[in-house]
Amino acid sequence: MFRSEYADVPAVEEPIHDAVLGHAAERGEAPALVDGVDGTTLTYAQVDQFHRRVAAALAEAGLGKGDVLALHSPNTIAFPVVFYGATRAGASVTTVHPLATAEEFAKQLRDSSARWIVTVSPLLETARQAAELAGGIREILVCDQAEGHRSLLDLLGSTAPEPEVAIDPVEDVAALPYSSGTTGVPKGVMLTHRSIATNLAQLSPAMPMGPDDRILAVLPFFHIYGLTALMNALLRQGATVVVLPRFDLDTFLRAIQEHRITGLYVAPPIVLALAKHPAVAEYDLSSLKYIVSAAAPLDAALAAACSARLGLPPVGQAYGMTELSPGTHVVPLDAENPPPGTVGKLVAGTEMRIVSLDDPDKDVAVGERGEIVVRGPQVMKGYLGRPDATAAMIDPDGWLHTGDVGHVDADGWLFVVDRVKELIKYKGFQVAPAELEALLLTHPGIADAAVIGAYNEDNNEVPHAFVVRQPSAAGLSANEVMLYVAEHVAPYKRVRIVTFIDAVPRAVSGKILRRELRGLS
Repeated sequence: MFRSEYADVPAVEEPIHDAVLGHAAERGEAPALVDGVDGTTLTYAQVDQFHRRVAAALAEAGLGKGDVLALHSPNTIAFPVVFYGATRAGASVTTVHPLATAEEFAKQLRDSSARWIVTVSPLLETARQAAELAGGIREILVCDQAEGHRSLLDLLGSTAPEPEVAIDPVEDVAALPYSSGTTGVPKGVMLTHRSIATNLAQLSPAMPMGPDDRILAVLPFFHIYGLTALMNALLRQGATVVVLPRFDLDTFLRAIQEHRITGLYVAPPIVLALAKHPAVAEYDLSSLKYIVSAAAPLDAALAAACSARLGLPPVGQAYGMTELSPGTHVVPLDAENPPPGTVGKLVAGTEMRIVSLDDPDKDVAVGERGEIVVRGPQVMKGYLGRPDATAAMIDPDGWLHTGDVGHVDADGWLFVVDRVKELIKYKGFQVAPAELEALLLTHPGIADAAVIGAYNEDNNEVPHAFVVRQPSAAGLSANEVMLYVAEHVAPYKRVRIVTFIDAVPRAVSGKILRRELRGLS
């Protein structure tokens, strides 16, 4: 068993809005949220005041303890105001992917029993269709303006009294994001006020922030990584959050330059762009002090290339999952010479085991690969309405089985190799897709790549690579790709099938959507 080197932190048993915004009023005119495109700024005093007015208006409309509000929006400076307003009114917030179809949105509405929707006018038609399909929606509100719908400005004008709700941080659910976990369809992940707030306290010693930090929030707030690292953690510590609604490389680079961004929390595709895209050279990124990557495996060579190009310390990584509120590991900002490729060390108050893939009751030795299992106060309450799925993931001793494969070195650094369900079994040998993907990205003619298992005519599962050519390598052939890999790996790891595609399908978090690739194979 591995334990964190940091001193334990006491569980934070207060509502998430108080845990994050408890000092907002006293920070006064310090900038809290800045629109990265038009510069509109909300001060800490405004965030404190506005979220309380939103809570009052929502409570007056009937939202209260036990209710669920669906927040369906890209990143905006209004998103945190609505989120904390809803939790202060006593509700749980289920965050919805802005690109969800009406059918997908309706499934989440039904499963979560949401009765209120807050969206933005460009997404209003999808929200309306979803509400009609799901039924039971009491009101659709918008953050901006739309005829026939109350807006955030309308809520801010409420003169209703601020609600006083008795929230039990241990049991009451603050956030209800949806995750597939290790298998299956998306499930509502019940994250309590305590699990989220305590995770913020666990992360603070390794990732300290303050008023001098200006962090660019381009990863989505609806995803637990963005919700914690780019919203809750930063606002809790008094940093300035510069918000972008989506990733566009030039807009992203311009925002770093114009807002003098000091730190980035990104996913591997953005690291890839920073390392390789020619547009990077056209902007002044000298304000940057560090980059942290999470949400998907980052190849050590790619991380080194990014750091070298920008003249920064090594790109740090972090590790976790929605079911863990989400953080369990991080490379501390002050770490000296962390080993390349590590996702970090355990955050405070967290325990970990690496168990055998063949016998989950058996722990493997230091340096050996196995499934990562974690225990700590940040573990989710469970999956909403799915006790069997919860029991399959969290054992009776409280260990959450992540479905990720990794190993730990003698100094406690964790390395994530792949996911259990994504491992390719070639004639009994295990092949990690992430390893082959990292190798493929070192080819000068390859812009992006993904690998899945596919069955050949002999019914053997073999590595199947989906490759995006660089514009300058239009003539790159499948044989050249296979030969390149064969020169660098053991025979059982060789890529046996190559398909060229225009883009690797990825979730907003950066994770490869392997199910979509299986539909192409």
